[in-house]
Amino acid sequence: MSKRTLAAVITGLMLSTASFSAMATDLVIYHTWSAGPEVAALNVLKSALEAKGHSWTDIAIPHDTGSNVNLMSMVTGGSPPNLFVESNPGVYRDLAGLGYEFDLTQWYADNHILENLPKAVADSLSVDGKIVKVPMALHIDGMVYYNMDVAKKAGVDPASWTSLDAMFADFPKIREAGFAPLAVGSQPFQVGYLFHTLVAAVAGQELYNRVYGEDVDETALDDPAFAKALEELRLFANEAGPDSQNRPWNETTNEVITGKALMQIHGDWMKGEWLAAGKKAGTDFGCLPIPGAQAVSASVDSWGLLGGSGVADDVKKAELDFASIVVDPEIQAKFAAAKGSTPVRSDAPAASLDACSTEVLSILSDPTKGVQTPNAITDADWRNSIWDVVFNYWSDPSMTVEQAIAKMKENYETILG
Repeated sequence: MSKRTLAAVITGLMLSTASFSAMATDLVIYHTWSAGPEVAALNVLKSALEAKGHSWTDIAIPHDTGSNVNLMSMVTGGSPPNLFVESNPGVYRDLAGLGYEFDLTQWYADNHILENLPKAVADSLSVDGKIVKVPMALHIDGMVYYNMDVAKKAGVDPASWTSLDAMFADFPKIREAGFAPLAVGSQPFQVGYLFHTLVAAVAGQELYNRVYGEDVDETALDDPAFAKALEELRLFANEAGPDSQNRPWNETTNEVITGKALMQIHGDWMKGEWLAAGKKAGTDFGCLPIPGAQAVSASVDSWGLLGGSGVADDVKKAELDFASIVVDPEIQAKFAAAKGSTPVRSDAPAASLDACSTEVLSILSDPTKGVQTPNAITDADWRNSIWDVVFNYWSDPSMTVEQAIAKMKENYETILG
């Protein structure tokens, strides 16, 4: 090789390296995920991001510790993350007010993404008419996950239950076989999730949206179906023994995986724990909606991107690289398999869908069945006030349905009245 040719090669390599370095960006990633399957799923995204030449700096805080408050403190304090896991619309409104909105509407159109998202996913992404979220995981907030071996030994068939009454009627039989019918975790967020799924299941789409929608209708609290949801919650609370106090959801799931309890009703991110334990959907465990459910609440875990004039163009480009990774059909399949979620894209490889993901998509294919999780549509203070009331109701057997509703009305006047 001539000296001139060698020099040209070296120069080309140097330019290539310089170009790669210019494109590479360190992105600060903020989230609240710490369970094994959650971390495994995040690592799928991290590996794909690093393959594009970017790096990932992790900021993880414990779940249910005021993540949105901490996020906004970082933003106003001058050290904002580039990407963050957040669904609450209030956070995006606050960011817009501070000049950090990243409007992704045109990006979605240019990349033809919306046409490949289920309605339950697409509906969750906009705030005030602009698409500002990137979906990464689809779940139903309240699914029955049950141990098929325990069901067989107890002589019950959860798939045959057509109502909550039918489910509870089998509990004595399950106890006689030596198993706890239901594993529950007595934490405010777990009880809060169970309650809004019961409101959807018992009262249906219309009443649910009057309680948890953007425009809350106080009169919905007087509906007999709302009172019925509280009555059903009491039956679940009665199953909470001393061991359930402050027990995390994933430890509660393990009670079912190890055969101590028949089932758990919680978000179907439970599947990640089953898969991590080497179990298979449809063989070792079954999954179904709350028996007789009129509607189900769908959670879409989403990423937000920091935008605005204060963010450099090369950083915005790196953030969009990340967004492209998150919604890539192949990566969605890998992510969902690790997390235990259902892919957010309808064109994800069919082979990636297990029995539970197939069930989730089947349920949500009916537009009359799905409602948005409160995290995506509800005023955060109002949602938290409901959590406080129902957890007090859950913890205090002497508290009546009427007293719980009266306290919610009082909170409504304080927060939204």
